[in-house]
Amino acid sequence: MNVFIDWAFSNKVELFGTLFGLIYVWLSIRQSLHTWTAGIITSLLYCWVFFEAKFYAGMGLQGYYLIISIYGLWSWRRGGDISSNGETLHVSCTKANLWVKLFILNLLLTLLMYYLLSRHTDSPIPFGDAFTTSLSIIATWMLARKKIEHWLIWIFIDLISSGLYLYRGLYPTVFLFLVYAVMAVIGYYEWRKELVKRSC
Repeated sequence: MNVFIDWAFSNKVELFGTLFGLIYVWLSIRQSLHTWTAGIITSLLYCWVFFEAKFYAGMGLQGYYLIISIYGLWSWRRGGDISSNGETLHVSCTKANLWVKLFILNLLLTLLMYYLLSRHTDSPIPFGDAFTTSLSIIATWMLARKKIEHWLIWIFIDLISSGLYLYRGLYPTVFLFLVYAVMAVIGYYEWRKELVKRSC
């Protein structure tokens, strides 16, 4: 028992990050505005966790999450743009031309981050860190725009990330990302219900 208490105390920041991360996903499934408040708290906690684990791209991603959380709150409140007069932003599908842009952006971001991580840091897995970070940037933007396919991207990211974090011994975070993957499946089907009444 003492061993567990000692472990929990020494990993308290990661454990709190795990808790708020679960709250964040649960709120996003429900399309609650509080999603973004939970996201801010999660990001602040994981900045520290990833810094200590030398996941530098992942740490930088948390800074992006802080910014996108503010944008997401505004987007969900305003309906997606300034001219919407505060109408609710509805779940929608991603059009083919946007997919092309997102694919190119992901490729460029991955290559750039891989170059920086492999040349200028001691990151133990620079490509995995760069690739999952790049996809996470795109998926979070899609969440802020309520694009349903972001859930499918998260399932892929969460499974890959679980393996990376297992390699680095971040066991609560491995658990968190496996739960994220399951919740992403649930989120996809919950959001899909909203699309029944409107076309993509």
